[in-house]
Amino acid sequence: MDLRALAFTLGRPFGPLYALAMQARAQAYAHGLMRVRRMPAPVVSVGNLSMGGTGKSPLVQYVARLLLAHGHKPAIISRGYGGRARGPVNVVSEGRGALLSAQEAGDEPRWLADTLPGVPVLTGKKRHLPAAAAIRMGAEVLILDDGFQHLAVDRDVNLALFNADRLIGNGRVFPGGELREPLSALKRATAFVLTTVGEDNRARAQAFGEALTRRFPGRPVFLAAYTAAGAIRLNPGGDCDRLPLAVAQAQMAAGLFAFCGIAEPGAFFQSLASLQVPLKGVCALDDHHAYRAAHLPLLCAKARQCGAQALVTTEKDLVKLAPLVHILELPLYCLRMQVGLDAAFDALILAAVSRS
Repeated sequence: MDLRALAFTLGRPFGPLYALAMQARAQAYAHGLMRVRRMPAPVVSVGNLSMGGTGKSPLVQYVARLLLAHGHKPAIISRGYGGRARGPVNVVSEGRGALLSAQEAGDEPRWLADTLPGVPVLTGKKRHLPAAAAIRMGAEVLILDDGFQHLAVDRDVNLALFNADRLIGNGRVFPGGELREPLSALKRATAFVLTTVGEDNRARAQAFGEALTRRFPGRPVFLAAYTAAGAIRLNPGGDCDRLPLAVAQAQMAAGLFAFCGIAEPGAFFQSLASLQVPLKGVCALDDHHAYRAAHLPLLCAKARQCGAQALVTTEKDLVKLAPLVHILELPLYCLRMQVGLDAAFDALILAAVSRS
């Protein structure tokens, strides 16, 4: 039994108590005992029921680009998990470049700020405050990153995401499992999105989607594929090249040492395997890993021990490594991922925003 399974086993007796507390909290918001604020702009919430990675931030990026492409002015509102900035409103970006480091903003808000020119990104624990600030900055649509449990802000679209490999885990509520709330909380959702769907898990994802439709009728289920779109190569000395996918695959064919600090490292390693990139070795760090100056030389040393002459990591890790590239000893690749969804998902988002 691994440590995660052991922790869930030990926590199982307390899961029903946590579930009751979360249900009571949701009922308090639903019946006006706790305040729900309606913002003067449409709100799209992207969240999940389970702990760990379900691909929320890439979907937030997808929604922001969709809205931009159709003439809307979105802003992203995040809690800023892991960031040192603790103000009621922290402006990560006004849409013209990042103003806070990954250490200050949190890795995901900083990555969103780097990849979404024209989109303000703000953080704050009480998200109605950065939401109001974003509207004063000119935002016309608000996107809540990790918003499913943040009930203090009303929303027009409430997306619940599931990782197609993990789905609901053991089906139990924390600390007996990885669910943040009981499954009954999914009645709040507008639609469900199953992420990281590929050929190996498509049948299971479709069966789970059908089960969701039976239990929560009227809520569409979308399957999202997360695929590589290209790569970034950082060279010793700090030079940076953006590479088309085919060029990156050719350069990485000699074999790499892969490392990451994300919730689902296996998904990253699998994405490399699907590109037929030989891996000489791998290193899975804690989610939201805080990189320091000593880490890169150690990772380069591990790579050399495995016979690799280059490293590869994720976009989320790269934003935290950027201040350290001057001590990079080997080339470092970063996969750029893209989300694939069908037109019906786009139509749902755009229709909800237009109605509001």
